[in-house]
Amino acid sequence: MNKVLMFVLASVLITLTSGCMTAAQHRQSVSDDSTDRMTVGKVQREIRVGMSGAEVAAALGSPNIVSTDEERREVWIYDKIATDTAYSTSSGGVSALILGITGSVAGGVAPGYSQGAGASSKSQRTLTVIIKFDDNKKVRDFAYHTSRF
Repeated sequence: MNKVLMFVLASVLITLTSGCMTAAQHRQSVSDDSTDRMTVGKVQREIRVGMSGAEVAAALGSPNIVSTDEERREVWIYDKIATDTAYSTSSGGVSALILGITGSVAGGVAPGYSQGAGASSKSQRTLTVIIKFDDNKKVRDFAYHTSRF
């Protein structure tokens, strides 16, 4: 009988400690580490004065807005807004039914335990890139602004 009780207690402890994640682990599991999105670093690394429009498009993709300045030179604007929303949750628990039989009388105990953890995160990022071209359709200047809130 002592071995049975030890086995039940060991099973309960193993069940309680496995399968549960802390809030920090949830936060890590929902983070996005994509490297293909447009960033300030990508603009700084890829864009140079003197590049052609085709080279800019190959590096950054198509612009959101194409317009002209006061001298009718082309201006490309990349305006990116991203909302990151993530939610992760888990719960774990155990219910055990321990029966004891004494003679013809049966008794039972049904303890229950439940635990949950979760994390949610929401943030917004903006990136505006303005690329100005000269009369020969080459980059003459570029600027960028980023924010995160």
